[in-house]
Amino acid sequence: MHLVVCAKQIPDPETPPAAFRIDSAKNEVIPAQGIAPVLSPYDAQAAEAALRIKEQSGDGKVTVISLGKESAQAAIKQVLAMGADEGVLLSADEFQGGDSYTTAHALAAAVKKLGDVDAVFCGRQAADWDMGQVGVGIAEELGWPSAIIAKDVKADGGSFVVQRVLADGFETVKMAGPAVITVSNELGDPRYPKLQQIMQAARKTVTTWTPGDLGLQPGEIGAAGARLKLEKLFQPPAGGDVQIMEGDTPADQAKALARALRDAKII
Repeated sequence: MHLVVCAKQIPDPETPPAAFRIDSAKNEVIPAQGIAPVLSPYDAQAAEAALRIKEQSGDGKVTVISLGKESAQAAIKQVLAMGADEGVLLSADEFQGGDSYTTAHALAAAVKKLGDVDAVFCGRQAADWDMGQVGVGIAEELGWPSAIIAKDVKADGGSFVVQRVLADGFETVKMAGPAVITVSNELGDPRYPKLQQIMQAARKTVTTWTPGDLGLQPGEIGAAGARLKLEKLFQPPAGGDVQIMEGDTPADQAKALARALRDAKII
């Protein structure tokens, strides 16, 4: 069984918002200095789901793919340390500046090039832009069925049994492979690699593919092929007016709050 994990390198979500800067002319985020980017947490859970199936089946291979700059090799190496077998980086200037569509288009082309893939695992969304579109975009490009926001995935012969998270409960679906599955945090914490596994992953070679390797034209990917235009990127103004409710007791403060709301015609 050949499973593919799509991994994205993002700015560390724990970084204080004040540490970021915006390049208004380019509509780009200037990374915080001294804080290394990380693997998107949802993608780590997608890797965990794939690795559990590999262990369940007793054999197979897990390939991790990332689209980004050379620094994205660090995200690939993290998944390799978790137990993935091979890593592929889609890296070229033509890939830069794309949107969810061009990302899904390129990743789907990479899956086709790999061939004989039984399932693709993605995080439910990237933890930077939070769009949640790439996974279903890959499924559309490949013409495969998909299940999103999974909390549990098991292989059943050539099919997959997926427990999905709904707004009001859970849903279990079974679908034939090959398929695309997006994994949510309800799956549980991903495994933490041991030092030996990290050292072994550091020695593994990550294969780099360019658009030409995938048979893609420059107009299909990156900024040239993007269908979403970012009009403005900005940091919202901080601060605001604060009114302290005076009172000797919580009850007095509550009465003062009620009077203030009534005077403002909110209640």
